[in-house]
Amino acid sequence: MKQYLLLAASAFLLQGCQTSKEDIKEQPLKMIEQIDFSHVKINDNFWSPRLSKHVSATLPVCIDQIENQTGRIRNFENAAKGEGEHSGIFFDDSDVYKALEGMAYSLINNPDPELEKKADEWIDKFAAAQQPDGYINTFYTLTGLDKRWTNMDKHEMYCAGHMIEAGVAYYQATGKRKLLDVCIRMTDHMMSQFGPGKRHWVPGHEEIELALVKLYQTTQEQKYLDFAYWLLEERGHGHGTMGDEGKWDPVYYQDIVPVRRLTDISGHAVRCMYLYCGMADVAALKNDTGYIAAIDRLWDDVVHRNMYITGGIGSSRDNEGFTEDYDLPNLDAYCETCASVGMVLWNQRMNQLTGDSKYIDVLERSLYNGALAGISLGGDRFFYVNPLESKGDHHRQEWYGCACCPSQLSRFLPSIGNYIYASSDDALWVNLYIGNTGQIRIGETDILLTQETDYPWDGSVKLTISTSQPLEKEIRLRIPNWCKTYDLSINGKRINVSEEKGYAVIKDWKSQDVIALDMDMPVEIVAADPHVKENFGKRAIQRGPLVYCMEEIDNPEYFDQIQLSPSTTFQTAFVSDILNGIKTIKTNGRAQSATFIPYYAWDNRKAGKMRVWIPYNE
Repeated sequence: MKQYLLLAASAFLLQGCQTSKEDIKEQPLKMIEQIDFSHVKINDNFWSPRLSKHVSATLPVCIDQIENQTGRIRNFENAAKGEGEHSGIFFDDSDVYKALEGMAYSLINNPDPELEKKADEWIDKFAAAQQPDGYINTFYTLTGLDKRWTNMDKHEMYCAGHMIEAGVAYYQATGKRKLLDVCIRMTDHMMSQFGPGKRHWVPGHEEIELALVKLYQTTQEQKYLDFAYWLLEERGHGHGTMGDEGKWDPVYYQDIVPVRRLTDISGHAVRCMYLYCGMADVAALKNDTGYIAAIDRLWDDVVHRNMYITGGIGSSRDNEGFTEDYDLPNLDAYCETCASVGMVLWNQRMNQLTGDSKYIDVLERSLYNGALAGISLGGDRFFYVNPLESKGDHHRQEWYGCACCPSQLSRFLPSIGNYIYASSDDALWVNLYIGNTGQIRIGETDILLTQETDYPWDGSVKLTISTSQPLEKEIRLRIPNWCKTYDLSINGKRINVSEEKGYAVIKDWKSQDVIALDMDMPVEIVAADPHVKENFGKRAIQRGPLVYCMEEIDNPEYFDQIQLSPSTTFQTAFVSDILNGIKTIKTNGRAQSATFIPYYAWDNRKAGKMRVWIPYNE
C-alpha cells in the first residue's frame, strides 16, 4: 500500500487525521452546502490578477487553439456534414466542452456579449453534430458509427460527461438550454443502450458519474441519478473489456473490485479523482454509507501514503498514476495538473460530508501548489506534469496534443469562489481566506460577507458579516493545519472559543461585527515520511499554505551545494518586482545562503534547475 510523503514527521499535516467510519455513519450525509461562486466577488491582490488573466489570456488561448491551431472545432463541423476526417485524439471533444464550461463560468461574474456569442456559435456546432438518436461524439461519427459503444476506453461517456457539465454551467450562466437539451438527448440515448436489463458498461475514464448528478440536480429527473449509481455499481464485476485493441487492466481502470470494497488508490490518478467525486455525490443523495466508508479509506491511503507535499498525486509517468506506497520520486514525478484539480473537487465533497477541516487543508495544499503551478503567471502557458525537481528542461507549453490540463484550468480558475464559504443548518463556514464580497440569502435572511486579507502572504483576516435580520447560526472559521498559534477577536476585543474538527466556533456574534483572525505564519522545515526513500536526508520549506522551491536563477553559484541544517535561519520579504510580487524566503546558516520562491511560480523566468527537497545536514 502507499503512505504519504509530506508531513513534517508525518505529524505536521496529518496528525489526528484518521477518520472514524462510525463517526461518518452517525452524521447526516452532506451536512454542508457550498456557497456558489456566482454569489462571491473575489477582490484581492493574489487572486484578482489571476482571474483577470483568465479572461484576457487563458480563455483566448483555449479558443484560438480549438478554432485555429487544432482541428477540435472542425471535428464538430465535419461531423455535422457527415464527411471529412477526424483530427487529433479520440477524446478531443472533451477539451472543447471544458473550455466552454470555463467560458460559462467567466460569463457569470464577467458578462461579455462577444464571449457569449462565441459560446452560442460553438453550441450550434455541437447541436448540428448530434445524431438523430441523440448520440454525439465526433470521433465515431467520422470514423464509423458502427464501432460506437464497442470499446470502453474510447472515452465516449467521458466526453459526454464534460458536455453535460458544460451544458449545466451554460444554462446556469445564461438561462439558455440549447446545449442542456443536447445533453439530455445524449444521456437518454446512453440509457437506451445501458442499464438494468440492458448491456453492461464500465466507462474507461470516469467523469460521467458526477456529471449525471449535476444533470439530475438541474432537471430533477431521478433517472439520471439512478443511472450514475448503476454505472458505479457496474465496476468490479468483470464487465470491463477493451474490444480488440488491447488488454483491459482492471487495476488501471479502478475495476478490480466493486467500488464499495475499494481500500487503495490504484491506476490512473485523474480517473480515481473523478470516481471518488462521483461516489461522494451519489452517496450523499442516496444515503449510501457504504460508499462513504470506501472513500474514507481511500482518502487515508491517498493522503498518508501517496500525496506529494504540493498536494499533487500520481508518481508514475507510465500509467499517469500510482505504483506502490511511498513511491514519490521528485525528478520523475507525474503530478498531473488535472489530478490536483481533482483533489480540490474531491476534498471539498469530503468536507461537505463530515464538517472536518482536514479536507480543506488538503484542498488548499493542492490548490495553491499542485494546481496553481499548472498555469504560468501570464495565464497563457501550461504544465501537464508538475515535478518537484527539474534539471532545467521542463517548461510550460502553449498547448498539448492531449490538452486536458489547459482546458481543465480554463474551467477551474473562475470557479475558485466555490471553495470559500459554505452553509449548514447551524453554521456559516469560512474555509478559505481570499479577499471577497459574498452576497447570499438563507431563508428570509440576506447576508453580506466581506473578507479582507493579504493571504497567502500574511495570516491576518478580517471578516464582516451583515444580515438583514438576526441569524441563528454559528460562524466556523477554519484554522489551517499549518497554523500553530492564532488570535481571534470581535470588534477589537480578544475572544476565546472552542475548536471542533479544525474550526474555531463563534457562537456569540451580531450583524456588523468585525471578526479578526490573526494567524502566525512562520517558515517551517518539513520532513517527509521516513518511508519515502527519495527524500531521505532532505527537507522542504513551506510557509502558510505555500510550498517553496529553489530555482537556479536565484542561486546561480551554489545551487547544487546548498543545504539546510538545524542552525538555518530564515528571513522573509515581499518583493514586488519579480513574479508579479511574491514573498521570498532567504536562508542564513553555516552553508551558503539561498533564496526560495513559491513553488507555483517556478519556470516563469530564465530556464534553470529547480528543486523542492533540499539536502539536510544534521
